[in-house]
Amino acid sequence: MSESVAPPTKPHDLVEAAGLPEGAGVVKPEYDPRLANEDLAPLKKQNWSWYNIFAFWMSDVHSVGGYVTAGSFFALGLAAWQVLLALVIGIVIVFFLANLIAKPSQKAGVPYPVIARSVFGVLGANVPAIIRGLIAVAWYGIQTYLASASLIIVALKLWPDLAPLADVHQHGFAGLSTLGWITFGILWVAQAAVFWTGMGTIRRFIDFAGPAVYVVMLALAIYLLSRAGGFGNINWNLAPHLHLSGGKEFAVFVSAIALTVSYFSGPLLNFGDFSRYGKTFRAVRVGNFWGLPVNFLLFSVITVVTTAATLPVFGKLITDPVETVGSIDSTFAIILAALTFTVATIGINIVANFVSPAFDFSNVSPKRISWRMGGMIAAVGSVLITPWNLYNSPSTINYTLNTLGAVIGPLFGVLLADFYLIHKQRVFTDDLFTMSPWGKYFYKKGWNPNAVIATAIGAAVGLPIVLIPALGSVLGDYSWFIGCAVGLVCYWGLEKLFPVVAPTLEDGPKSAEIPVVADLVAE
Repeated sequence: MSESVAPPTKPHDLVEAAGLPEGAGVVKPEYDPRLANEDLAPLKKQNWSWYNIFAFWMSDVHSVGGYVTAGSFFALGLAAWQVLLALVIGIVIVFFLANLIAKPSQKAGVPYPVIARSVFGVLGANVPAIIRGLIAVAWYGIQTYLASASLIIVALKLWPDLAPLADVHQHGFAGLSTLGWITFGILWVAQAAVFWTGMGTIRRFIDFAGPAVYVVMLALAIYLLSRAGGFGNINWNLAPHLHLSGGKEFAVFVSAIALTVSYFSGPLLNFGDFSRYGKTFRAVRVGNFWGLPVNFLLFSVITVVTTAATLPVFGKLITDPVETVGSIDSTFAIILAALTFTVATIGINIVANFVSPAFDFSNVSPKRISWRMGGMIAAVGSVLITPWNLYNSPSTINYTLNTLGAVIGPLFGVLLADFYLIHKQRVFTDDLFTMSPWGKYFYKKGWNPNAVIATAIGAAVGLPIVLIPALGSVLGDYSWFIGCAVGLVCYWGLEKLFPVVAPTLEDGPKSAEIPVVADLVAE
């Protein structure tokens, strides 16, 4: 990234910057205020080490949702070793994809919605930004609700007389009990407080949250193993009644791999929001390696052991860690574990569902919406959608989130095609912030029709898979891969056949070109 002197800033500008010192961007005088603020502009300093990226993935992996997803693979009829292998293969694919999506943002020092301007145009980038932002709002509310359930368990253990307040039929509003509203509100405020202090505090929080969850998860696994009488007393094939044949077993195994990748599809798309802070691309790669294949393998082993041990200990298979903890007799253990899962949920919620929509919504109107305001829009929206009602209605949540999620695959594919196949890993950073008709990414009135068409085609292929049960039962687990492939191929083909001719540098002001030529393996 080319060096430049930052323009004079006012005190309130520095206060608004997204987490000093990490988020202080350099807004050049020539940047259009409709496209730039301190939060979206190229970073003045990129100072995250490999450990910070590693901790980011720990917070993303160590969650109730991640545990339930991994544990639920047992219900598919796979043996424990097959579940573990599927998880490992899936996460290796995620690792590879994370490296690909991280590079443009790290090199340019800008978040995902800004780098998306290089593909969709300086105005067209609002399409992927809003889509990803809406998905994050829904999941932010659901994750907050799930974490609040842990606090309810703690409250009832300490104060059993509160039980009537936990009954929505006796004391409740809008489908949530009074105690539920209280615990949800506590977490809502706590997460907003961490977010409001900026990326510096968020970085320190995730540095702590990931390792803390490991300690409790490991203790839970050891406790259940001792209660079960050791490894020898555990049946590692927990769904023998399904009697999968060879071909069916392989198909289920491949589906488990696809589900693992799909689970990370949201954070993957917006990973540039965090890779932009990396000191070097090598630091990001190293952090990805320790945070994904290595970290996820250990987490998966603990999850598989803990889930399998619930059958001999409690007489039934429990895939939800909150329910597992609630089944333990020790009040201290319940309180400790429930609080830990709460911290874990706060960690993933902030990194996956708070920071990203903050950038996404700020990108819509940088002059009026700062990074903090974008995050608070997401937070308020997460309450208005009453996420507990969404979560309690599987059909509603599947249609709502999967419909939006069907577009994530094409967005991912289009970005990869543009950066690696069309523009050969080159970014003209200054042109990401100009409304000049001569700008590299102005395309046609600020929009790149090829990117919009390719995304629409990918979504048109993905949506029937989500909405039509007959297709979903066969291809539903592969909707992300199908959408990604269709979006990538369509965009590449459209750019080759009908390229949107960019103005030459001689036609207008000079652009500051930033070549990105580092190899993925060595820099």
